[in-house]
Amino acid sequence: MDQTETNCRLDLVAANHILANEAVLDAFGHVSVRHPERPAHFLLSGSQAPSLVGPASILEFDANSEPVEPTGQALYIERFIHGEIYRARPDVMAICHHHAAAIMPFCISGVPLVPVYQHGALMGPVVPFWDSRTAFGDTDLLVRNREQAASLAQALAAHTVVLMRRHGAVVVGTSLVEMVFRAVTSCMNAEFQRGAMAMGAVSGLSEGEIDRSGRISPQAMMRAFALWRRKAAGVSPGADDGPTPQRNPR
Repeated sequence: MDQTETNCRLDLVAANHILANEAVLDAFGHVSVRHPERPAHFLLSGSQAPSLVGPASILEFDANSEPVEPTGQALYIERFIHGEIYRARPDVMAICHHHAAAIMPFCISGVPLVPVYQHGALMGPVVPFWDSRTAFGDTDLLVRNREQAASLAQALAAHTVVLMRRHGAVVVGTSLVEMVFRAVTSCMNAEFQRGAMAMGAVSGLSEGEIDRSGRISPQAMMRAFALWRRKAAGVSPGADDGPTPQRNPR
């Protein structure tokens, strides 16, 4: 395993911890990244709570969402979401499926999720809604196979977030950092929108505002990622990384 893949795996571990710490993930949900050397493959942990994911948890999966090497780890049932979106979207480098409390009211009610603040613009002007009943009738709401995952990928189309009826959401990014930033800020947008709706009618940003506000620099996203990474690691944002200097004795 070369250094690039090693770093990719460590960043994926950090992304799991960040999204758990920022209340996007809880005991459930999962995060993947496209393999840096084999683009038809992806990296995803074995089935466990995201906050417990470590380097040894990360597995390589093939284009059919099956592990490349035999493993004793349990696998996420919905790993097919990742494989089919990577197949359909060559531009996507990272994916998160979650059931955040902020998003679920929109998944249940069908009320459109729209950008209502600056960073919410990173969702784009449209957040599509996927109803598994359309093609598959009554199910247990889980995406259990490639056919269901391909249907979800089709609903996502060229968008960056898709809501799943009474289930959760999928968020994608052209990098792991971008995806994490979008996952966190889209949940914040959902909280802001729901709070504002309780006060009265709410309209989204204009097309021009979405276009301009959505051009968030990689440096700004990395600033947030670095902060969230420290918080997830239990390091106070203002803490010194080194030992606390001692005062000279009088």
